[in-house]
Amino acid sequence: MSNSRAAAVLTTPDLTEALHAIRTLLDIADLHHSEVDFEAVIHSPEVLARVRHVLPDLEWWASAGKEHGSSEAGDDPADCLPVQVYDWSNPLDVAEPFIAALGPSPAAIRWDLNSWPEVPEADLEYISQKYAYLTLALNSRDIYQDEPASDHTVYVHVPSDDDTARIEWLAAQVGGRFTGRIEIAPL
Repeated sequence: MSNSRAAAVLTTPDLTEALHAIRTLLDIADLHHSEVDFEAVIHSPEVLARVRHVLPDLEWWASAGKEHGSSEAGDDPADCLPVQVYDWSNPLDVAEPFIAALGPSPAAIRWDLNSWPEVPEADLEYISQKYAYLTLALNSRDIYQDEPASDHTVYVHVPSDDDTARIEWLAAQVGGRFTGRIEIAPL
């Protein structure tokens, strides 16, 4: 297993601004064979119903542990709240309906990109799919939903901490700035 570095490039309380930044970064990336993954913590039956409408077959387990309920055991998630939900390898167009369904729930939405392109005028080399990701921490200060927040953070992934030129260039494309905050993201 390898890791990427998830660098925070924009934090905002405005979800519209965060989504605009995500769309801008997606326009820069090579999206050939791209997909989106979801992780969230759901506390309310209303949010759960909306999320299951978007992703009816999502994997979940009780936040207290799988022994307290899981999709694997065939339990009803509404009886096991709060629950952790995971869904992998979705088409890109599912991301925004999932985000809308979540309301105030903390989540991480990760776009698995084909690559970050070469940018000759900024002296940036091509980065392969292995390290080309984009994450939105929704209602959370981190990509693991450990620190709930009222704002949202956009992260760009790069292979190493010393790839600050790409981080700063991508941040500038969305009106953000790199503050030095990096999280290790297992892939």
